Amino acid sequence: MPLDTGDIAEGRVGSHADDQLAALRPVKVVLGESGHVGSALRIARERLGLAEDDIAQFTRVRAAYIAALEAFDFDVLPARPFVVGYVRAYAKALGLESEAVVARFHAEAPKVDGKLRAPGGVRHEAFGSIRWLLAVGAVVAAAVIVWNLARRAELRAAAPPRSPARVLAPAVPSAGPAVIGAPLPTPPEATTPPVYQTPGLATIDPAVAPPVSGGSPTVSGGPTDGSGAGAPFAPSGAVFGASAPGAGVILQARKATSLVVRGPGGAVYFASLLKPGEAWRAPGLLGLTVDVGAPSSVEVFVAGASRGRLAQSQTPVARLAQP
Repeated sequence: MPLDTGDIAEGRVGSHADDQLAALRPVKVVLGESGHVGSALRIARERLGLAEDDIAQFTRVRAAYIAALEAFDFDVLPARPFVVGYVRAYAKALGLESEAVVARFHAEAPKVDGKLRAPGGVRHEAFGSIRWLLAVGAVVAAAVIVWNLARRAELRAAAPPRSPARVLAPAVPSAGPAVIGAPLPTPPEATTPPVYQTPGLATIDPAVAPPVSGGSPTVSGGPTDGSGAGAPFAPSGAVFGASAPGAGVILQARKATSLVVRGPGGAVYFASLLKPGEAWRAPGLLGLTVDVGAPSSVEVFVAGASRGRLAQSQTPVARLAQP
């Protein structure tokens, strides 16, 4: 290859003006016209006494790519844009005009259409990150399953042994007649509450209160009214009030009705709903008044004999005892 004598021959590429490494080279070179640009770069490198590793160290390009570029072996080289950069760096390392060398490379290098290949030293794996995440997820899922199985085994070993369940055979109904048991007692909420009675009232001896002058009769007339006057008292139900029998006033219900006995000042001494046949015996107290819901449903007995039915709702007990 001819030396650079200061003149640049036509068709040749010489060194560039801002070459900072020119002082380190013993001679200046130009590219010859024979062959392709890769072989011309190789001849210039050998003329300067440089090896491929020297160019690789200066350009930071792998020595294998330097050799492939000089041989124009594009199967080894990466995509064309990367190769253009390699050519530009190679030209600068030799002290040549890099753009002129790149222009010659474009004119001589074959144009290959296709996808860009990655530069050397870079390995690209599709879905690498996704595969990594799937692998981590599989490991975590397997760990959780193993932990659950181990935990169940521990709980099963710690659990007390179960006794076999006994299955009772269904009772075979007897062929005889059905037997009905005794009736159950009435529940407390369905029973009738006890009759209210003033404490101490039943312990007082019965006595006939002194007659009170004046006033109108409070019972209907004698036997002529069909009420059964003069008939003796015959208990046919519970008798409330004074407990000792004898002379006194007795009120007996012939039909269901209410009976309220009040004392002086309106105090209630007795209150109940009398059923037919039930009776109330008056104690020996003064100032008692009976109040019934249906006067015609109550028969009055004095000294054990009937006086007829009540004629009004509210009546003093002392007036009932009058002859």
